[in-house]
Amino acid sequence: MHIIPHDIEKYIDVHTSAESTVLQQLNRKTQTDVLMPQMLSGKVQGQFLKFISQMVQPSRVLEIGTFTGYAAICLADGLSADGKLFTIDINEELEDIVRTHVEKAGLQNKIVQIIGNAAQEISKLNETFDIVFIDADKQNYSLYYDLVIDKVRSGGFILADNVLWSGKIIDEKKDKDTQKLAEFNDKVQQDNRVENVIISIRDGIMMIRKK
Repeated sequence: MHIIPHDIEKYIDVHTSAESTVLQQLNRKTQTDVLMPQMLSGKVQGQFLKFISQMVQPSRVLEIGTFTGYAAICLADGLSADGKLFTIDINEELEDIVRTHVEKAGLQNKIVQIIGNAAQEISKLNETFDIVFIDADKQNYSLYYDLVIDKVRSGGFILADNVLWSGKIIDEKKDKDTQKLAEFNDKVQQDNRVENVIISIRDGIMMIRKK
């Protein structure tokens, strides 16, 4: 999941503001009770997402891939007074962990949990989004991008996580997930409707601005 030296990551972590109490509790809960806890966004990426949200002050946010809700709580931090964040995940087993910590954060009226197939659920949403965060199954990144691009306002942002895939993205021989991510990265790069930059935070985030 990481592409920069451990000592540098540790230094970055130490020099990043502390998590809130709720995020600390959710981090611990995920590490001890959930399979593949490395999927958690974590403190540094969470702080980055929080800052993006605070800068944009979105009215509507869509997250594709909830996991245990860490990123959703971070992204909800900058919501406007009447703002909503919709988060979609197919894994109903994690629903209670998400709901518990969303309530602890006092965001139960801001965050809408949706359990189901993301491709189907996105199509049901009649919203215009200021921010979309894609962090679900890598095989379908291009599909999710196609489904959301017309739902993002001009000047809005799409953030796609894991686009460097532990550095495997530059390997000549790519596994299936890496190949799909490479195709997604190329697709965005060639899309004249957007501007984009890859930021080497954690496992790489593609930041996409719709023109």
